[in-house]
Amino acid sequence: MSEQTRLAEGDAAPDFTLTDSEGNEVSLRDHLGSTVIVYFYPAANTPGCTKQACDFRDNLADLNDAGLTVLGISPDPVAKLTSFREEHGLTFPLLADPDKTVLTRWGAFGEKKLYGKTVTGVIRSTFVVDKEGRIAKAMYNVKATGHVAKLRRDLKLAD
Repeated sequence: MSEQTRLAEGDAAPDFTLTDSEGNEVSLRDHLGSTVIVYFYPAANTPGCTKQACDFRDNLADLNDAGLTVLGISPDPVAKLTSFREEHGLTFPLLADPDKTVLTRWGAFGEKKLYGKTVTGVIRSTFVVDKEGRIAKAMYNVKATGHVAKLRRDLKLAD
């Protein structure tokens, strides 16, 4: 596998401005002063991505109460994100990165192993960005199922 960008704890989180499922522009810099969970997923309305998004939805009140904002990013077009949000009652911003620029800058797009083969695609990844805009936690190749529970444990949030 070739070298690709990987963010690590303490790195400045690359800023971005992307369109959300409602057609609004959302920038990471708009959330300075807040702690943000930025998660990257391969495709809306696929089984794993739906499970992960619904887990974030189901835990959103607790995450928000702990001062955390959630942003989900995929290469899907806005129309597909709108359908995904509506179909599953998702209440946090879903951002479209169809040209994969942000995914690539965050190390969430590139070569990965899939069923023993090397392929190029979205690397399911989650980051916690602190109030100063630095990476507090970088997790690559996360599992869709059980990921939010693990994140809650890692962040020491009450169950």
